[in-house]
Amino acid sequence: MLNISGLKEGIVLDHIQAGKSLDIYYHLGLDKLECQVAIIKNAKSNKMGRKDIIKIEGALDNLDLKVLGYIDHNITVNIIKDDRIIEKKRLKLPKKITNVIHCKNPRCITSIEQELPHVFVLSDEATETYRCIYCEEKYGK
Repeated sequence: MLNISGLKEGIVLDHIQAGKSLDIYYHLGLDKLECQVAIIKNAKSNKMGRKDIIKIEGALDNLDLKVLGYIDHNITVNIIKDDRIIEKKRLKLPKKITNVIHCKNPRCITSIEQELPHVFVLSDEATETYRCIYCEEKYGK
């Protein structure tokens, strides 16, 4: 049995779809931070069969949880202080995301103006469809 110790202070991302933890690691920019991170892949789960878990140590007020909502809004975010879960956050699809997905339309202004941010807005929550704010190109999962 693998044992990863608990956190005194930090964030635990739970119920991550198996195999998605490294995507989340890079989208959150955890590779650029000086904190300890534990990634547990393919953990057994009664609810999901298999799941990934990410434990991030330290106070991380600057993490953009909107990215998580886009990647998988079923992830549970547990905020840990003094060895206890003080808050559980449920995610939802963000209304607007920036530089997470990129417009594939070759006629979009973002293809010409490289420094422009790629901004998408949620156009249909049921189908999880986003549209580019510049050219209205659809992007669905």
